[in-house]
Formats: sequence, structure tokens, C-alpha cells
Amino acid sequence: MNDRIYARYWLETGDDPLRAAQVIAGEQSSGTFLKLATETPALKARSGARVESLQVLETMAEPSLPGGMKSSTYTRCLMELSWPLENLGPCLPTLMATVAGNLFELAQVSGLRLLDLKLPPAFAKAYPGPAFGMAGTRRLSGVMQGPLIGTIIKPSVGLNAAETAEQVRMLVDGGIDFIKDDELQADGSYCPFNDRVAAVMRVVNEASHKTGRQVMVAFNITGDLDQMRRRHDFVLKHQGTCVMVCLNSIGLTGLLAFRQHSALPIHAHRAGWGYLSRSPYLGWDFAAWQQIWRLAGVDHLHVNGLRNKFSEPDAMVVAAARSVVTPLFDDAPMQAVPVFSSAQTGLQAHDTFAALGHADLICTAGGGIFGHPDGIAAGVTALRQAWEAAQAGVDLASYAADRPALKRALGFW
Repeated sequence: MNDRIYARYWLETGDDPLRAAQVIAGEQSSGTFLKLATETPALKARSGARVESLQVLETMAEPSLPGGMKSSTYTRCLMELSWPLENLGPCLPTLMATVAGNLFELAQVSGLRLLDLKLPPAFAKAYPGPAFGMAGTRRLSGVMQGPLIGTIIKPSVGLNAAETAEQVRMLVDGGIDFIKDDELQADGSYCPFNDRVAAVMRVVNEASHKTGRQVMVAFNITGDLDQMRRRHDFVLKHQGTCVMVCLNSIGLTGLLAFRQHSALPIHAHRAGWGYLSRSPYLGWDFAAWQQIWRLAGVDHLHVNGLRNKFSEPDAMVVAAARSVVTPLFDDAPMQAVPVFSSAQTGLQAHDTFAALGHADLICTAGGGIFGHPDGIAAGVTALRQAWEAAQAGVDLASYAADRPALKRALGFW
């Protein structure tokens, strides 16, 4: 059994690339800025990080990031490092400090991005992963095939509890599968959390008694750990089936502790992802980042959307969505549900389905539903029909010919 942790990086350095890689390996394991007598060859062989590979890509005349050592040339490389598991054990917080800690700050580094991780099976034994995933989400929502057609309460903030519930009523009557709070909506005085949950779930439960199918609502419980537990329990008491957290706000330890408490699917919003990823010369690729959160136990994970309103190109969005469903381990796949959002309409359905090759996902559209000229129900119907067309391999215009809601939607999407 391989008991080493592997991390792959894009590195830019003004130093000799191999020397820079060795400095990074030392800093992130048994070494420091000078050689110590206590770092014996035996200790270094046992506990030191290894430079597994180093591939030079190109050289540049200027550094990508400010500060650090001055040089006439800066070399860009692909670098793989590995660590023995015994250095840290299967501990996710220490893993983050190891693979994404002080190495970003080293003077030798003028650019560094964590591209991917490969973890030993001990992590699968130490962490539970998603409790529900796609199978549990389908069971709770009653949507047994195709995507969950969803939306976000809009405006993001400003509606009171009664107004929010009325919007939910229109969505539920229109046939929606999934509704979520915006990440900005939590427990403000104008729309208190308990009032909002009680009002919304009254609507959802009444509809469920009539139809036999319950719309899944992801209530934003983001807060400190005690708040999240109390809010979770309030949602559960009112027969809710999902809660949402903002990962970068609650942190890894917050999620790990909450996962132990939760009896509901955890819908994970990645608000703040841009500051970790937007510079191509610094930070994380989603392929590495999402592994840690899946191990920690999220069930749904936002991946942005094709032709979105943010800065990520389509190729990056597709890669993120594929990574979320790529098995982490042979015996413990820990797959999460990719959540597509950000300026989504039915126009992205065909390309999204083609890129993934399946519809095990949640597609959330705000304006794409609420902006339909014939109302919310027509917006829900149109988005669902666009996905039906995508899965059937029929172009939108042809599919819309005898479907008025979709036909009208094509005019405003």
C-alpha cells in the first residue's frame, strides 16, 4: 500500500529550479533555512518531503509575483512533491498546512499553484465523505432522473420571511425541484432565520401533502458552530431536507465538526473561491481544493456554470464539474453533486450535458426562471424542457416548436 501524499504544482522561480524545489520540500517537512545537526540523513530519509518530478516549461524575464529574490530569468516548471503519511497522519487540517502552507511565501517562489492531490486510502478511513451525494439527493427530492431544476431566492436579500415564502409558493406551484438561499441571506433582523424557515417549510410541506413530492430547500445556516447546529436542528424539526454552508466562511474544522452533527445533505457554496484561484500564478486549482471538502463531507458543491457572469472560462468550469464526480478512492468514491449556477438558462443545457455526459447535477437559474415573460411557472417549465431536449439530443428550436414556455424563453434567454 502506498502511504505517501502526492501534490502537483505549477512553480515559477528565480532560483535554480531543482534547488527551489528542494527548498520547498525541506520547508514543508523536516528542513529549515539552515542545516541542523538533528536533521540526520536517517531522519530526512524517513520524514523529508521528496521531489518526485520536475519538468521545466519556459523561462521569463520578469516575475509573476512581487517580492522575493531578484533574478535575470524566472523559470516555470511542473513539480510533484510527496510526503510520508506518518508525518501528519490522515489529518485534513494538517494536510492543508503541508501542501498549501508556507511554501507560497518562500523567497524562491515567484509563482506557485497547487494543481492536484493524490491521497492514500488512510484518508478514506479517517473521514466519512458525503452522507447523501446524488443518490440521497434524488431520494429526498423525488427527482429520480435528469437534473434537479433549481433556483435561488431573488432578490438575494431584502425580502422578509412572508415575502420569501410567497416566492417559494410560486416556485413550488411552478414545479421547481430545488430552491436555495443566497449566500448573503442568513439571519438578519429583517428576515430572521427561524421565521424564514417556518414560513417557507409551511408552504413546502403543504404542497408535499398534496403532491407526494417534497421540494428540496437549502437554507443557509452559515455561522459559528453552535449557530449552525441550532439552525440545522430547526430545519430538521420543520421537515426540511437540506442545509447550506459557505465553505470559506466556516473553515475546514467548522465543516468537519458540523458534518458529525448533520442529518441532512450539506449544500456547499464556494463563496470566495476567486481569491484562492483567480490569479494563474498563485493559489489552487479546483481539482485539488474540492478533494478536501468532499472528504470533509459536503454533498453538493458549486462549480460555476458555462458562459457565466464571473471570470472562469468554460473549460475550467467543465474541469471543476468533472472533478467533483471523479472517485477519490477505488473503494470509497465519495462523489458529490456538481451545482451549476451563475447566469444559467436553458441555453447552456446542451453544452453542459455534452461536457459531462450525464445529468446527475443541480442546475440553478435565477433570472433565467424569474425573468420569463409568462411568469415563474413558465420559467421552471422552460428550463426543464431545455434539459429534456439536451438529454434527448434534440436542438432547442425544434424542441420548442410545440412547447410554448420554452419557445417564449428562447426570446429572452
